[in-house]
This record gives sequence, structure tokens and C-alpha cells, in this order.
Amino acid sequence: MTEQRTTIRYWNREVETLPRGELEALQLKRLKEQAAWALKTPFYQEQFKKAGITGPEDFKTLGDLRRLPFTEKTDLRDYYPYGFLAVPREEVVRLHASSGTTGKPTVIFLTADDLAASADITARSIVCTGAGREDVFQNMMTYGLFTGGLGLHYGAEKLGMMVIPISSGNTLKQFKMMKDFETTVVHATPSYLLHIHTRMEDCEVRPGDLKLKKAYIGAEPHSEDIRRKIEELYGIDAYNSYGLSEMNGPGLAFECIYKTGMHVWEDAYIAEIINPDTLEVLPDGEEGELVLTILSRRAMPLFRYRTRDLTRIIPGLCPCGRTHRRIARIKGRSDDMLIINGVNVFPSQIEEVIMRLPEVGNNYLIVVEKDGALDKLTVKTEVGPGMATDDTRVLYRLAQKIKDLLKASITLSPHVEFHEPGSLPVSQGKAERVQDRRKEPV
Repeated sequence: MTEQRTTIRYWNREVETLPRGELEALQLKRLKEQAAWALKTPFYQEQFKKAGITGPEDFKTLGDLRRLPFTEKTDLRDYYPYGFLAVPREEVVRLHASSGTTGKPTVIFLTADDLAASADITARSIVCTGAGREDVFQNMMTYGLFTGGLGLHYGAEKLGMMVIPISSGNTLKQFKMMKDFETTVVHATPSYLLHIHTRMEDCEVRPGDLKLKKAYIGAEPHSEDIRRKIEELYGIDAYNSYGLSEMNGPGLAFECIYKTGMHVWEDAYIAEIINPDTLEVLPDGEEGELVLTILSRRAMPLFRYRTRDLTRIIPGLCPCGRTHRRIARIKGRSDDMLIINGVNVFPSQIEEVIMRLPEVGNNYLIVVEKDGALDKLTVKTEVGPGMATDDTRVLYRLAQKIKDLLKASITLSPHVEFHEPGSLPVSQGKAERVQDRRKEPV
């Protein structure tokens, strides 16, 4: 579906269309302010000293940021719980945390002013998709320590939308609320939107019964084919969004109505792309790992934070008139790359192939395990509606088609396994698409 593009909406037109030189001057001013706060934290006192930076005045240009070393997720855990806190604890009004496999989560602190700034940025993100206070916003993201639910919730309220904080789960209730209150905008993971569509018939709902116009999808890497599938199934516009807990969650980068990449709000963030192996900063257009510095959070500054997310800066200007640079959809994570029999494979490459096929359903799973000394790759996928799962000849031809397409894409020919619609596990949060059983203890 294509959005009507006759009217471009702005939340803060002056800031969103700042000439490049003025935008960078604003970034430098805010970078110095952040540096002053950072020097109140044990971690950055050490980091600044190592870099030979004595105070904010040492940041004479944006290029001086590169004097600092990168900040890693392990640093957040090493200095848990308060080693990154730059204000007295009494000023903190919100804590968010992401789960930790080591027993220590990564924790983010926000003051009331930090929350207000975050809500303002998120409201801006919503407006750039063409939405307004006349819309009804149903938030299907999980609420709690995860920032995804509350982040867009506060932005939508600041904009003046009626917000339905339903969270994920309970498909029948999702559709009832959508029908009764004429929801026009939803926020969900792409996998969850695909999942609940498979339940529409059971819930006696048709797309025509809904007033839905837009969906904001994020929290998990997904291909363009997944976006198009969502748009076609619901007859709506789906917008890619990007955020991470360490940077206040959703709203960090958002597509506008032209869908030519996600605008990074550069008055609040400095974005760099680095080669994850050499750590060299790459020019616009080259793919690498996204590194972010936040410019709008007093409680917990973060400088040059390695996100591990792979993307690129899209060169040139967007037709919407915004001057803030855009990033391409997230390809995956540098630490999520699978090495299978010596071949580098990203899960997104497999998704991109199988989701183009109308014979394939909405859910899939990638399994890697040992077969003797070699790695074995299995792609499990549900079949599409109307596919005869008892016709072995049809399934054989489809399996061979998938193998051939994947071999052309990733140079590997996987084992393909078909499942009935709705039979593969469904996650109501971020979808777990990969099981690497080589890492499991024997």
C-alpha cells in the first residue's frame, strides 16, 4: 500500500529541517553538555582520562568524539548497578533493563526531563509517518522493563492520540478492541502481526472490518518481503522503526511517509558506522556496525556505544525535506552471524528468500546442529493457506525450489522441513528465529 504523500507533517519543523551545518553545530553543543554529565560517572572519568580529555572544552569538533574508546554492553554489566549514573539517585524516575545471560542485566536510568525528551522524539517519529491526534493507537508491544511498549506509548500520548495499552497476547481481545474503538495505528513486532493474521478467521474478523491504516514494526530484524506481506495481508502501510533500550528504546530512527530509510534524529543522537572487525569508521553508504552517542539524556550518558546492529547510512536527501540522515533497515547483528561449514550466513538472508514465496506461511525456524564433523542447516517453515501437506510431490518440488534459491543466495543447500500452519512455536515478544544447537551442552 502507498501512503498519500500530498501533505508532509512535522512535529518540530525547524529542528527536523535544520541546514546541515546548523544541525552539526547543535550536535556539538549538546555533545559538550553530555560530556559534563559523563564526567560525574566513574566509568567515563576513567575513559576520558585514557583519551586525554579533561573536560567538555576538549570537544572542539564532532571529530573529537573519535578520541574516545567505544562503550560496550559488557561495560554496562561491569559497572552495574550505578557506575554509569550521572545524577543523584533521587533524580531518577524510571529504570529500564534488558535481560542478561550472565545474571546482570544492562540497566538504563532516566530523569523526568529525560523521559520528556524521549517522548518528544517519539512523538516526532509518529508524526513523520503522517499520523496525528485524530488517530487511535493500539500498542501491541510488551510492557515492563523492556522499553518497546512504554517508549511509543508516551510519544503517542504526547502527540494527543488515544492510546490502547493492550500489550501482546490475547488475540481475540486484540481484534475486539480494534473493531470497537476503530484502531487506526498499531505497534507490534512483525512476527506478531503475521501470527495474529492467521487467527482472524477463528476470531470471525476480516481485514475490511477494521479501520487500520498503519503499523509500526520493529524490535526484530525483518526483510522487505515481510513488510510487504504485512501490508498486503492487512491493506495498510507498515513503517520500519529502530531503537534499543540503551538509547531510550523506540523512536531513535523512523521511516517517514516516503519509506526511503529510517531518519536518525541527529539532534538527539550521533550515529557512526564502523567496520566491526577493524573498528575503522566507514563513509556514508558502506555497511557496517552502528555506533551511537546519545545527546539528550542527563541521568546516563553513553558515548560511542556499539549496538552490534548492521546497517548503513543512506546518502542523499529524503523527499520529505528532513535533513537528518537515514539508516537502512537493520540487516542483523554482527554477533548473530552464523558460520556454517565455513560460510558466513545471516538469518535475514534466509528470511528474504523464503518470505517471497506465496506457498510459504508466516512462521519459520532456522536450526543449526552437528551432523558428525559437519554442520547441518535445517529450515523449518509452515506452509501457506491452501497448500496440501499430504501431497508429497508438491512438497518435494517446493522444497527443491527453496533449496535452489537459498543455494544461490548463501551458497548452502539446507534441509527443508514443512509444518502445518500454526504448528511452529510463536513468540509474543521478539521472535526467536534461530536455534544454534551446536552451542548446546552434550
